[in-house]
Amino acid sequence: MAFSIELLTLFFFAAVIAGCIDAIAGGGGLITIPALLMCGVPPAQAIASNKVGAVGGSMSSTLHFVRQGHIDLRSSKLMIASSFVGSFLGSMLLTRIDSSFLAVIIPFLLIGFSLYFLFSPNLGELDRKHLISGMVYSLFVASVIGFYDGFFGPGTGAFFAISFTLLLGYNLIKATAYAKLLNFCSNLAALIYFIMSGSIIWEVGIAMFFGQIIGGAIGARLVVNNGKMLIKIVMVVMTIGVSVKMLAFNA
Repeated sequence: MAFSIELLTLFFFAAVIAGCIDAIAGGGGLITIPALLMCGVPPAQAIASNKVGAVGGSMSSTLHFVRQGHIDLRSSKLMIASSFVGSFLGSMLLTRIDSSFLAVIIPFLLIGFSLYFLFSPNLGELDRKHLISGMVYSLFVASVIGFYDGFFGPGTGAFFAISFTLLLGYNLIKATAYAKLLNFCSNLAALIYFIMSGSIIWEVGIAMFFGQIIGGAIGARLVVNNGKMLIKIVMVVMTIGVSVKMLAFNA
């Protein structure tokens, strides 16, 4: 497929907005995937090409959080490996079985989590005592969410952030920072698989890569400067938005 400069510019700016939203709460695919589909990109290639941009955005926001001291990479090695391997295995399984059954379950989980966040005003204000160890989280939670990202995907950033807050007791800024780190790893694993499968339209992916790099950096700065209330508002809006879109698509 050939794309005009105008269309590639549209994809770039859609990716800027998506990268900003992704850095704050996840759900940027609500913007980029429909934009690609509306412009005639086949669904499989739209999802694969979007992963190129998602890697750029999550990398950009992760680097900003690392520079700001919100992420300790040395203590995160097992989480990183678990989410990467989980996502790669999920991507492999995606080509073998139908993932559409998750579209019935995931929206209700996301809506439930968003309502819990909305009506728990003190949740994520400060670090709390963790419910499980970092090793248990890495082996049994990060790997499962990573697998979900490779296999299906919508709401992955929210699942990571919520799990960090509820299970490891992280405040919302710290949880968002670590969510972007692991989401970068799961995005990268899925991207590697898509490269191997030859599904990516590279001119589209590269345009979105640079757009999401810019958007991810902007979103990460907004998180650091504006804090927990911004995360809560955007997370609730985006998780409900993802859920409504999935339910409407499968109605």
